Amino acid sequence: MKPDLTRVMPYGDTLNDGKIQLSFSLPVPAGDEGKEAAKQLVQKIGFDEVQIVHNQDLGENFSFYIAYGSLKTAVDYTKIKVSKVNVEQMDFYQVNSFIKKHLNRKVVVVGACTGTDAHTVGLDAIMNMKGYAGEYGLERYPMIDAYNLGSQVENYELIIKAKELQADVILISQVVTQKDVHIHNLTEFVEMAEAEGIADNTLLVVGGPRISHELAAELGFDAGFGSGTLPPDVASFIAVELDKRINNTEVNDEQSYD
Repeated sequence: MKPDLTRVMPYGDTLNDGKIQLSFSLPVPAGDEGKEAAKQLVQKIGFDEVQIVHNQDLGENFSFYIAYGSLKTAVDYTKIKVSKVNVEQMDFYQVNSFIKKHLNRKVVVVGACTGTDAHTVGLDAIMNMKGYAGEYGLERYPMIDAYNLGSQVENYELIIKAKELQADVILISQVVTQKDVHIHNLTEFVEMAEAEGIADNTLLVVGGPRISHELAAELGFDAGFGSGTLPPDVASFIAVELDKRINNTEVNDEQSYD
């Protein structure tokens, strides 16, 4: 049976049964009362046939729940428009060939986890020489000079280093997002970059689990990459976007990346 894309619903056992699972914590002790509170909350969201299929004591009068139920709500998939980085992905060799042919010099990329963020796994996946998921990181690209500054780098320190290295690209990774600290930190960075006069001449790129291209653009960045991003995704954007800016060109369907 082919799904109706104008009315897309969750499914668990059969198409369009609306089955959905939800997990959450409550500031109440584990027990029958907690389970009932969880059930009523999920019902108020709009779930039908609600079951609390798992609950766990978290200690200190906190508890965790997994609810299972069904929804009657549907969305029109055919009308969904998502803002995203729209660049055809090149592989490792194509990126280096493209940069050599169109820019004729190495591209300087400076990356860091900024503010109090000490989680470098995302940044390292993109920048470290060994890369991630079988893809080389930017440090391995012969036509890219990549500088990984690591974690907990203050915004002003990143900007100073980028100016010192005459960076073409500044890459920021943000994993810590509690209380929207990533929004405040990234907003501050863009304001500093604009004040220092590097925002117009430097590609500003941000990545992280709660980063989207739409959010990045709203904050003043040139691109945003979320979970699942691989080094060639970022490298392809950098190469093509710098070519557009430096040489005032557009990549068309007939242009070869080789």
